[in-house]
Amino acid sequence: MLLAGKVGLVTGGGDGIGRATAITFAKDGAKVAVADIRLKAAEETVSLIKALGGEAIAIEADVSNEESVKAMVEKTVATFGSLDCASNNAALGGGFNMIPDVEADNWDRCHSVTLKGVWLCLKYEIPAMLANGGGAIVNIASLSGVRGETMQSPYSAAKGGVIALTRTAAAEYAQKGIRVNAVNPGGIRTKALVGYFKSVPGAEKETAGVHAMRRLGEPEEIADAVAYLCSDRSSFITGHALNVDGGIMVNPHTM
Repeated sequence: MLLAGKVGLVTGGGDGIGRATAITFAKDGAKVAVADIRLKAAEETVSLIKALGGEAIAIEADVSNEESVKAMVEKTVATFGSLDCASNNAALGGGFNMIPDVEADNWDRCHSVTLKGVWLCLKYEIPAMLANGGGAIVNIASLSGVRGETMQSPYSAAKGGVIALTRTAAAEYAQKGIRVNAVNPGGIRTKALVGYFKSVPGAEKETAGVHAMRRLGEPEEIADAVAYLCSDRSSFITGHALNVDGGIMVNPHTM
């Protein structure tokens, strides 16, 4: 029960890593606000949490919109009385194109959610945590933001910005009781990735092959890392971007 007695907020909690994180928060003892731009998806996550005996609410939120983020945090605090930990998970890809072929609208749309959205969440989560004496925030970044990724310049740049923003926030609030870290997932078996595998023959084997472990990760494996970084068990960790990648960064070959 890493998060017993705490209140957690998860954006992008309607499926994938966000849903797994919300459920893990609840299993570890937290009351959870599950936020997603798709209210029905958030409500489905809440139903899963309640079926396990947990306590949760669903919030419709667009993290690219400041008023929506402000209302999301306010509703969390109004419902549960505080905010102790948050996982900023909501993100949006920017398509697959070489840099000269990227449309400005795709770039802006990706950054409005993936980078601006994290900044807006921090902007309102941090004051809420300060009012409660402190807390912990984990931003979901990406290996793409560490090493770059061909054909994904908007997403890679946005996730690189998330890592820099994480470290900046950690430095600003290290003496004020708030820790801010990031997690860089490897290839994770989400609904979106499985759909990609179905459309591209051989893609699953190739993707698994870039991991030293020769397998994909599960959303719950990312969620466990997030829960640890949000817990008091990681009390001396801040400003860190943790690779949870099955060994991609140490893999000497690709197949």
